[in-house]
Amino acid sequence: MSFKYLITVSFALFWILTLHAQSYTEQVKRFIAVDTNSVAITDVKIIDGTGNAPLSGQTVLFSEGVITEIGENIKIPEETLIIDGTGKTLIPGFVMMHEHIFYSMPFENWFSVGQMSFTFPRLYLAGGVTSMRTAGSIEPETDLNLKKWIEAGKMTGPRMDVTSPFIEREGYDIAELGFVSSPEEVRKMVQFWADRGVTSFKVYNHITREDLKVCVEEAHKLGLKVTGHLCSVTYQEASEIGIDNLEHGFMVSSDFLEDKQVDFCDPFRSREAIRALEEDSPEMKSLIDLLIKNQTAITTTPVVFEPYTDHEMIPGGGEEALATQVLERIKSQYDRMQGRDSSVHVQFKKDLKWLKQFHDKGGHLMAGTDPTGAGRTVAGYANQRTLEILVENGFSLGEAIKICSLNGAIYLGMEENTGSLEKGKWADMILIDGDLEDDIRNIRKTEIVFKKGTGFDSAKLFESVKGKVGLN
Repeated sequence: MSFKYLITVSFALFWILTLHAQSYTEQVKRFIAVDTNSVAITDVKIIDGTGNAPLSGQTVLFSEGVITEIGENIKIPEETLIIDGTGKTLIPGFVMMHEHIFYSMPFENWFSVGQMSFTFPRLYLAGGVTSMRTAGSIEPETDLNLKKWIEAGKMTGPRMDVTSPFIEREGYDIAELGFVSSPEEVRKMVQFWADRGVTSFKVYNHITREDLKVCVEEAHKLGLKVTGHLCSVTYQEASEIGIDNLEHGFMVSSDFLEDKQVDFCDPFRSREAIRALEEDSPEMKSLIDLLIKNQTAITTTPVVFEPYTDHEMIPGGGEEALATQVLERIKSQYDRMQGRDSSVHVQFKKDLKWLKQFHDKGGHLMAGTDPTGAGRTVAGYANQRTLEILVENGFSLGEAIKICSLNGAIYLGMEENTGSLEKGKWADMILIDGDLEDDIRNIRKTEIVFKKGTGFDSAKLFESVKGKVGLN
C-alpha cells in the first residue's frame, strides 16, 4: 500500500506545515516521505527496545524530532500529521555496531575490498539503521566526510561513529590494510586519527598484547573506545587489558587452542579448536563469566557467517542491489560451495547459543553485519536479516530488538537520545507494514525509517541503488 493511503491529515491544506529545522538538499529530499513539525502514529503495535513486551493499540506522538507522548487515548494536537498504524509495528531505529562503507571485491586469488561511498549509506538507512559504528575503515577520510555530509543534510544515511583504519601488523595479504611495526606506531596512530575526528578504534588479527595495551591506554585517555577482531591475542588477554568490545561473537576466539603461541595468530587451528568445543563447555562458561566481570561487550555478526551454512545466497534478499557482474561471480561461488561443510553450520549454531548464555548472564551483547566475507553480506538487507537470525535462534523478539538498538546506543553513550521508544528521546523509529510477532520476516516490509522525526521512504532508498553495489 502506498504512503498516500496511509497518511491522513486534519486539514485539507495541511502541506503548509513548517518543515523541521534540519535542512536537506534536493538529493536527500527525494527520499523523504514525512517531514513535518508534529506527527502522530496511531493504533500501532510498539516494541520499545527496552526489552518490554509489545503493546498494541498505541499512539506515538512526536514533535520537532522528539517523542512527546506514547500510550493510549492520547490527545492529538491540531495540525498534526496522522499516520494510521493499524496492522503495523513500530520499533526503534537500529543502532548497528559492526558496519563498513566497503564491500568485498576480490580479484583472482587476492582478497580485496572497495569503498561503497554512495550505495551503502542509503542501504543502511533503508534497512532501518539510524545510527551505526564503522568497525574499521579503509578510507577513513572518506568516512569522516560522509559523516559530516549526512549530518549537514547533504547526503542520505544514518549517523556514523567512525572507526580508525585497522590497527594491524603484517600477516594477511590485504592491499587495503596499513601495518604497524611497534607499539609506538600504535600510539601515534591513535593520536593522529583521534585528532582527525574518529570516535572508535579497531585492532585486528595479528597485533601483539603490547600493541593492544598501548591502544587501549591512549584511546581511554581521550574518552574513546577500542574494539577488536582478534586472533593473536585471546579474548581473555584482551579483556584483562581492558578492550571495550570483541567482534564476531565467539567465532574468532583463539582462547581454546591448547598450545597457542603468545602473540601469534593461527586462524585455522583456532577455528578447529572452537568447533571441537562442547556446547556446555566449562571453559566457555569461565570465559563468559570473565568477560561479564570485566564489562567487555560482544558484537555478534551472524549474517556474515550464515552464507556458509547452506542458507539463502544473499541473506535478507539483497541480490537486487548487486551489479550484474558481481552477482554472477557470487552465484558461481555459491553453487560450488553449497552445503559442503556441515561443521560450519554446527559452529554457527553453537556460537549463537554461547551468545545467548552470555546475554542471559548479563553480558552486554550488540549486533552488526560486517558486509565483507564472500561478498554475500549487503548493507541494509543484512541488518534486517540479523534481527531475524537472533529471533530464529532463541532470543525473544524484545531481546533481539534491544540487542540491535538500545544496547548499541548504550555502548556509544547515546542512550539518552536514541535506542528505544521513550518520551523525550529522538524519534528514531522503523514503521513496518505487518506484525513482527506473527512473522519476524515482516521486518522486510519496512515502510518508513524515521531519523530524528524525518521519515525516509525505505522502498525508494532500496530502489535507488538496485544493481549498483559493487560499482560504488
